[in-house]
Amino acid sequence: MKLSSLYSSGVACGFPSPADDHLESALSLDAHLISRPAATYMVQASGDSMVGAGIHDRDLLIVDRSLTPVHGDVVVVALDGQLTCKILDRKRGCLLSANSKYPAISVLEGQELVVEGVVKASVRYHRGG
Repeated sequence: MKLSSLYSSGVACGFPSPADDHLESALSLDAHLISRPAATYMVQASGDSMVGAGIHDRDLLIVDRSLTPVHGDVVVVALDGQLTCKILDRKRGCLLSANSKYPAISVLEGQELVVEGVVKASVRYHRGG
């Protein structure tokens, strides 16, 4: 997917800045967000357990299976066959929510944990469609 243009300066989110109407180049969201298409999938977030990580209900998650998950990554995992999005805590052997309303999920011996990929980016919808 290509957007028509990318402005050479950012847009002010505080006080307005002088207009810079110089176009820099075309922007491909696929090229920007998906570096390994064959290993990438998208899934919609559900719930509010990851709001502290900037992931809100109905956000679109871009998940890369080719990335090696490291401590602190936001990951999509299958825990005993149930998919969830959490923060990987390798030091304590658990999955963390990014919302204090939800406790950590300890991965117990005998449970099956499969990391389905690392969340590389998320897209938030600001207007329903």
